[in-house]
Amino acid sequence: MKKYYKERFEAQQKLFRELAPLMEVNEILEKAREELRLIITNAMEVCILILDKDADKYTRPLQCALFERPVNCQACKRDRPAIQKAIQRRKAVIVSKSEPVKRMDKSVLMIGPEGAIPVFVEDKILAVVSVVAQPGTVFDSRDFYLMKDFSELLGDILLNAKRQWEMTQEKLRISRMLANLSPFVPESVRNIVKKNPELLSQKKETKAVSILFLDLEGYSKLSASLPDTQVNEIIEKMFSSFIDPIHRSHGDINETAGDALMIIFKDHDARTNVINSVKAAFEISERNRVINQSFKTDLDHPIDVNIGINSGNALVGMTRFKGSSGTRMTYTATGSVTNIASRLSDYAKGGDILIGEETKRMLEDFWPTYDRGMVALKGIEDPLRVYSLLKK
Repeated sequence: MKKYYKERFEAQQKLFRELAPLMEVNEILEKAREELRLIITNAMEVCILILDKDADKYTRPLQCALFERPVNCQACKRDRPAIQKAIQRRKAVIVSKSEPVKRMDKSVLMIGPEGAIPVFVEDKILAVVSVVAQPGTVFDSRDFYLMKDFSELLGDILLNAKRQWEMTQEKLRISRMLANLSPFVPESVRNIVKKNPELLSQKKETKAVSILFLDLEGYSKLSASLPDTQVNEIIEKMFSSFIDPIHRSHGDINETAGDALMIIFKDHDARTNVINSVKAAFEISERNRVINQSFKTDLDHPIDVNIGINSGNALVGMTRFKGSSGTRMTYTATGSVTNIASRLSDYAKGGDILIGEETKRMLEDFWPTYDRGMVALKGIEDPLRVYSLLKK
């Protein structure tokens, strides 16, 4: 039996439980190192140095807490002897007496022993785990085994994150390849048909769906104040950042129309479709907040994403529009469910997420909702009761 088997097993189970609800890779990394700080009782700090050249595509650098104003762990730790030895020797290194940490303000922080454990993915070092202990303490064999377990788990986390990113890149590559097939068929439809060619001949069917519409508030002002090329760049970056959350939540992108986007959730039972649409909505809102931060110097005001979600039965399948220039196809869900979702996104303001009554009913015990009262929506004959997922 391995040393400290029971304690190591319990530590791993606890970590799995903590990580299970998280989706975003940096949230997972932060939670993982927080847990390692707790189980290595004399640890001052735990850093994860991602060495993969593509790391900035699927994760962000973590911040080292050994400084009054946290700095990127890469800047703090990358050149320390323990790290370099671990990379060169391709194995864990424990330095019993380590050099002080020199802060950016020229002050010096005394530390104790330092551990560096390579994280291997397919025989390549993708990262190094750095653990710095309090002065006057030592790492015992228990600490060493726990750090080693952690580094092995971290390898799986980073491998999954990188594969997810690579899959997204492959999807974009295929979309570009298919872009020349026809000017009359949206890319989303070409991708659906490529996977399921039989859909071209199938009749529409009634299915339980959740429809999500998102609309960019401030698009008109943006178009009036910036050149078209810059507006297109901003909108493309925003919409591109929404692709992963939508796919992770099993949504199908119907098509874009200027500053709006329609997403269909149809592949699971009615309640799961609702939950998936809500998960996507919250992640889209968070992605939009981050994107706005990156555009801070270019924009006079943030661009809010207003979202409307409605659920129920809709007629789902291929729709053909015949015109003088050809036949245009789209894969969509038609009916009042879709119309109301669209009007909810139109009615929302300031980045709100509005939902209809059926969506609210199926969200019971899953997420709190806030009654916005009876609302007259454009193009809808009778007022409807509307709810929000945000407390404002």
